[in-house]
Amino acid sequence: MIDIKQIRDNPERFVQAAQKKHIAFDVAALLDVDGQLGDLRRQFQQLRTAQKAAGKEIAKLRGDDKAGAVAEMAQIKASLKDLQGQIDTLQPRFEELMLLAPQPPAEEVPVGADETENVEIRRQGQPRQFDFEPKDHMALGEALDIIDVPRGVKLAGSRNYTLKGAGAMLHYAVLRLAVDRMVAKGFTLINVPVLVDEAIMVGTGFFPIGRDEAYLCPRDQMSLIGTAEAPMTALHRDETLDEAELPKLYVAQSTCFRREAGGAGKDTHGLYRVHFFDKVEQVILGPNDEATSKALHQQIVQNSEEVLQALELPYRVVNVCTGDLGQGQVQKFDIETWMPSRNHYGETHSASRYHEFQARRLNIRYRGADGKLQFVHTLNNTVIASPRILIPILELYQNADGAITVPAALRPYMGGMDRITPAI
Repeated sequence: MIDIKQIRDNPERFVQAAQKKHIAFDVAALLDVDGQLGDLRRQFQQLRTAQKAAGKEIAKLRGDDKAGAVAEMAQIKASLKDLQGQIDTLQPRFEELMLLAPQPPAEEVPVGADETENVEIRRQGQPRQFDFEPKDHMALGEALDIIDVPRGVKLAGSRNYTLKGAGAMLHYAVLRLAVDRMVAKGFTLINVPVLVDEAIMVGTGFFPIGRDEAYLCPRDQMSLIGTAEAPMTALHRDETLDEAELPKLYVAQSTCFRREAGGAGKDTHGLYRVHFFDKVEQVILGPNDEATSKALHQQIVQNSEEVLQALELPYRVVNVCTGDLGQGQVQKFDIETWMPSRNHYGETHSASRYHEFQARRLNIRYRGADGKLQFVHTLNNTVIASPRILIPILELYQNADGAITVPAALRPYMGGMDRITPAI
C-alpha cells in the first residue's frame, strides 16, 4: 500500500511508475474519489460540529423556539445519515483503487520492457565444458528412475511430477543444506501454514493483481501460498514492535503452489515451470531506513549466493528492469544458474525489497527511540527452490555413463552417497 499523501503530492511519479512497470493504474480516478471523500468528510464534520452546538442550545430553549431547534436537529441528523451513506459507498472504491497503486522503482533500477532487458551485474563460476554429449535433466532422471512425470500428471494433471529414491533424497538434501546455513547465520526457523486467509495475500501484495496465479479455496476464503514470504511477512500483522527488535530475520521451508496462469506454453518440458515445489525462503523486517534496507538487500543476495557456491554451481546476478518488477517491489535482484539444456542461465532466486509497501497493508509498525511510530521495511529472497535447482545439479554433475556425481556439500544429507547410478 502506498501512502495516499505521496500520490496527492506527486501524482506524476505514480503515473510513471505504472507505465514503467506495465501496471494498469488510474491515478486520476483515484484522486477523484479521494477528493470526493475528502469533501464529504469535511461536510460530515461540519454538520457534527453544528449538531453538538445545537444540542447544547436546545436545553436552554422553550416553546416554539425549542420545537424549531428540534426540527432543525432532525434535518441535521438526516443529512449526516445521507453523507455517511455516500462515504460508505465511495470508500470501497477508494480502497480498490489504492490496492492497484504501484511502488515507484528505485533510481538504480534499469528501465526495460521485460526480463530480456534485465542487466547483468556479475558472474560466478564457469559453465562446464563437456567432452561427451550431455543429456538434459529429464533424460537423466528417467534413465536413473529418479524423476517420474507421467505418474505426476496422472495424479494431478500437467506440470506435475514425482521424485523417487535418490531424486527425492537430492531434493530434500538441498533444502536441508539451505535451512542449516540460514540458521547458522542467525535466522529464526519457522514452520508456517501453506493455506492462509486471503487477507494475508492482499496484505503482502499478491492480491488483487496476482490473484489468477493462486490456487483458491473459495468456500473458506483461503488461498494456497506461492511462497512462504506471505505467511512469514504477515507474522506481525497489526503489531507494533520495538526498534530494538529489528531487524527480524526469518527463514521457512514450505511447499509452494502456483497455477502458472500466465505461463501457458512456456517451459513445458521438465521441471523448470511446475505447479508445486518446495522452497526455503528468507524474510527480513527491518527499520524504515533506506541505507539499512539496501544493506540488508545485499545481505540476502549474498546468503543465496553462498549456497550456490557451496554447491559449486555457476550463476549470475542481474538487476531486474522495471517491466519485470512486481507491483510492490522497489528493487529486485535475480540470481540465475547455468542450465546446460537451456544453454543459458535460468532464474533460481529472486531478492526483493519493498520499503513500506507490504507493512502498510499489514499494519506492521515499530516505535523508535524517539517514541515515533513508523512502518517497517520488508525484504525477501529465495535461499533455494527445488526441483528447479535440480536441473543444473543433474545436468552439470552428470557423467558420460549417465550417473550423477552428488555435490560434496549434499553428501552428508544423503547418507554419504557420492553417486547416483542406475538401479541394477
